[in-house]
Formats: sequence, C-alpha cells, structure tokens
Amino acid sequence: MSTLNTTFAGLRLSSPVIVGSCSLTANIDKLKEFQAAGAGAVVLKSLFEESISREISADPSLEEHPEAHDYISAFLSEKAVSDYLDLIRKAKSELSIPVIASIACCSDGKWEEFASRIEQAGADALELNVMSLCTRKDYKDGEFEKMHESIAAGVCSLVKIPVIIKLGANLSNPVALSDRLKARGAAAVVLFNRFYASDIDVDTLTFKPAEALTTGAELSGCLRWSGIISASVKGLDIAVSGGVKCWKGVAKALLSGAEAVEVASAIISKGAGWISEANEALKQWQDGKGFSSPADYTARMNASDPEMEERLLRTQFLKYFSEVH
Repeated sequence: MSTLNTTFAGLRLSSPVIVGSCSLTANIDKLKEFQAAGAGAVVLKSLFEESISREISADPSLEEHPEAHDYISAFLSEKAVSDYLDLIRKAKSELSIPVIASIACCSDGKWEEFASRIEQAGADALELNVMSLCTRKDYKDGEFEKMHESIAAGVCSLVKIPVIIKLGANLSNPVALSDRLKARGAAAVVLFNRFYASDIDVDTLTFKPAEALTTGAELSGCLRWSGIISASVKGLDIAVSGGVKCWKGVAKALLSGAEAVEVASAIISKGAGWISEANEALKQWQDGKGFSSPADYTARMNASDPEMEERLLRTQFLKYFSEVH
C-alpha cells in the first residue's frame, strides 16, 4: 500500500491536502474534524491588516479626539493580535498536525513585530498573504515585487519557523520573484491568493458580491506556474491554491511540481468528508500507477522536461483550437 506522507516547507505531512485559510479554520471543533478526516495541515483564518485598519478608521470619535487616536489604534491592534495568538495556542493544544498561522498584509513593516509572538505562541509555520492591487499612476516598475521581498526578509530575519509567501496572480514574473523570495529566506510559495470577487447589479446600479468560491477553471493557471517555477527555482516548495475540486486536482498539482495543495472552497461546499474521500482516491490512483508516495511523481510533469516545458510555455490560443478540433 502506498502512503501519502510528504513534506512541505520543512513540515512533515500525512497528506498533501492542507486546509486553506477560511472562516472554518477559526473554529477549533472544525479544525479537529479536518484532522480526523486526514488533513496534512491547517492554515488558520488570516489576521487581516485591512480589517484592523478599517475598524480603527470606522470610529468617528477618533477624528474628534485625535489625541486618543494612537491609544485606541494600539488597543484595537493588540486586541486582534492577542485573540489570534489565543487561537494558535488552542489549536496547537488540540491538534497533532502542523498549524500554520496566516497574516494577510497589504503594506510593508507592520507585521514584523508580530512574527516573533506568533512563533512563540506555537505556530509551526507562518504564511504571509500579500494582498494588494497596484493602481498608482506614479508606480515604478518592480515596487510591488520589492514589497514582497522586504516583508519576507524582515519576517525571516526574526523567526526560525518556516515562512511561506502566498502570491497573487497579478505578477509580471512569478519565477523571478519566487527566486528572490527564496534568497531572502522563504521556505515556500503558494499559488495563488484570490481577491474579493465583486459583480454589478444592473437593476439597482450597485456592486454586489460575486461567487466567493473558486471554480475548477482556476486550476489551470496554478498548474502552469507550478510547473515553471518548480523547474527553475530549486529548493523552494510550492503549494497550489485555487481550483482543486477533487482528488485529480491534488494529483495534477503534485505532477506539475507542487508539494501540497491548499483547499478551502471544496471543503466549505462538501465538508470535512471531502478530505478523506480525496485522500482515499489519491492512494488508489498511486497504487494503480505503482507509486509508493507523492515523492515518486512530484514534479514529474514540470518544465524540466523539454516536452512539458513547451506545453507549459505555450501562449498561442490558435494552437489550442487546432489540437482540440
């Protein structure tokens, strides 16, 4: 019988399926369900820089009493961080699988001071989700990427636990950035984070939330970049996040070069049972292929192979139609 044992960012996992950061991973009972179902690790619900800043700015009294601004701001920030540290401690006391803390940060310099406290609270790793859109007209090429590097370097210099960077899909060259993040101490990257989805109601002329959960169509872009990055940047682990809807998505991600997948939407839709079903089907597939573990086929179809490279680098849409018709 094959095993699903693998490693990601230096963490030993009993399965390549990691439960990604979502509302469910702030609940200890749910975390225990995920562990019982066979999750290799869990990423706790993110601590959002945006949310804390919004809570502070939403208090009108701070404008009327500017002398209180610093005090109230510090109090609200500390309260959010303190609550998050409590979640880490409780999760570590209840679980035996790796617990990965997560910070969604949109600026440089704010989160370094909390990294050591997160490590001291017992987190096995720290995922930094750099969520930002570049919209300034005076933007200079490379500024956005340099912010990623600065955040990674600052945090990696302060903690010994693995630091994982979750990237957005709005990058001009994820390969070059991944290589520089590795040079600054990052243990892994996650491909990719997902921005809040919005839609327009043409009847009311208002914005409304669009579909919040990922679709299978989002997996393709992740596979492309996983295959390219894993071949180019040695020693940097990869997790695919987005579009993994069944066990085949897990297998595809690993074949492309990822060591793990982060799954949230499928679990939100189908519950913890999705994990056990995916694990069982993946093991059956491994046995049928003669693989003893994920290590036997991870990166088997990445860009290291010239034939695979040609497929992954293909950009001509007309060629696609000539092949499928």
